[in-house]
Amino acid sequence: MAHTHWKLLPEANKPLDHKGLHALVAKLLYNRGITNPSDAEIFLKADKRLCIDPFSLPDMHQAVNRVYKALMSGEKIAIYGDFDADGITATALLVQGLTEMGGDVMPYIPHRQHEGYGLKIPALEKLRKQGVSLVITVDTGITAFAEIEKANKMGLDILVTDHHVPLPELPPAKIIVDPKRTDSQCPFIEFAGVGVAFKLLQAMLSGSNKDDLINSSLELVTLGTIADMSPLLSENRHWVKSGLHLLNKTKRVGLVELMNIAGIERGKLTAETVSYQIGPRLNSAGRLDDAGTSYQLLVTQDKVEANMLAMELEEKNKERQRMVIETYEKVRAQILQDGTDRPLLMACDADYPAGVIGLVAGRLADEFYRPVIIVKIGADTCRGSARSIQEFDLMAALKTCHHLLTKYGGHARAAGFNVPTHDLPQLQKNLRLLATEQLTGLDLRPHINIDAEVSLSIFSRGVFDEIRHLEPYGMGNPAPIFLSRKVEVVEQKLVGGQNDHIKLKLKQDGIVWDTIGFRLGSYIGELARHIDIVYSVEVDNFNGKGQLRLNLLDFARSY
Repeated sequence: MAHTHWKLLPEANKPLDHKGLHALVAKLLYNRGITNPSDAEIFLKADKRLCIDPFSLPDMHQAVNRVYKALMSGEKIAIYGDFDADGITATALLVQGLTEMGGDVMPYIPHRQHEGYGLKIPALEKLRKQGVSLVITVDTGITAFAEIEKANKMGLDILVTDHHVPLPELPPAKIIVDPKRTDSQCPFIEFAGVGVAFKLLQAMLSGSNKDDLINSSLELVTLGTIADMSPLLSENRHWVKSGLHLLNKTKRVGLVELMNIAGIERGKLTAETVSYQIGPRLNSAGRLDDAGTSYQLLVTQDKVEANMLAMELEEKNKERQRMVIETYEKVRAQILQDGTDRPLLMACDADYPAGVIGLVAGRLADEFYRPVIIVKIGADTCRGSARSIQEFDLMAALKTCHHLLTKYGGHARAAGFNVPTHDLPQLQKNLRLLATEQLTGLDLRPHINIDAEVSLSIFSRGVFDEIRHLEPYGMGNPAPIFLSRKVEVVEQKLVGGQNDHIKLKLKQDGIVWDTIGFRLGSYIGELARHIDIVYSVEVDNFNGKGQLRLNLLDFARSY
């Protein structure tokens, strides 16, 4: 029996008729909603035709006017960002962009441990005392009602740029640029926070000839968009495809040093490299300490400083990995003790480190395929981080419990909240009741969408190279997944530090394929001589091989 639901996507009612396009590539495009040749060409080229008018975002005209007023009158501007990679890149983008335009601009990124997420009144008071009159938020602010009201009384203008889902009412800021506003006319709403910040910069530069500034900013947009797992569709796709090309020859000395220390070969950087290697290192500073380290790495022009910052991030990333493993083991033990048959899994403890509980929740949600909420208990206030599955909308659930929460925000699959400690038991009860109502009776196993059932012999190097025109892969545009039946297992062994991966040689139509099955080691006893396999195809660059191999996602005995 397979360990996941296999969902073979339906055949096209009318196959995409595109001359020179392999039938398998046409099927992959159809599966991604592309049904006519002109859309196929735009998707594959991912050029500027995917760009969206920045003035289609709500309040953008007012935002441009207010920022230009600040630039012309010499006002001091603060860019107030979040402490994750999205917020850090967005902060760097606007500080550098507006400074280049002659602005007096400073960054402000709160300390996760000492200040917490989002706008904070003490921070706004400090900025006001430093002479700041305009605060532009990036990747935050859309739910900061009390803080913006206080800022208004201080005479501090707040210009919100954010990408999180607004609450039914908007905060009392005069200008709010968020594509997810209900009155938004923007045809694409899934920008990362750095994407919204970039749309503001685009609008500011409309009609000007600032290609160098745009290209430099695209590197930051690419990092933040991938790290925040925004869907690589529409303009995001154009940005990331262009930005990866720029990142592979970046002149940002901090990124060059970071890549050198991390062992990333310049020229071969991909979206996956950003997702699994660069993004976690940029995030590590804000998770454990002060995100200013990552911010400074992105903006420094001093090679010695860049090297020191990159080494510091490398050490913080190792510490973050250690903390994730320790916390994962503690939370997992608590969840197992409570029972994993519940529709929603929740663990609460005063000792859980706030900086990594979101990562741990994500890992456990993948493992048990349940919504997972981890709460760090405080004397007066508890901080929770949640990750979910496709069948359970976290933001909708939190909205129904808003009367218990002092703050919450996020997305359907990832969210955070603050709750008074005395209200935590009631919140736990309400959320579990909601999950029970919505998830009871469903077969809660992860599902895999399969693009096509094929024979392994279809993957010549030419066909594979044609498939790669669908890159960059990521959220919204996953790497194509295939199903092949009755594949012969020629060789099998466990690999990895904990023997948690399977390495196989698989044979079909006289061709032997190297195959790796990450985190499938516990299933090795279920292998038979012939198996049906679900997999993606990738290039194995280990030791410079450059050969095609299969990345095994699941398997079942052939019948």
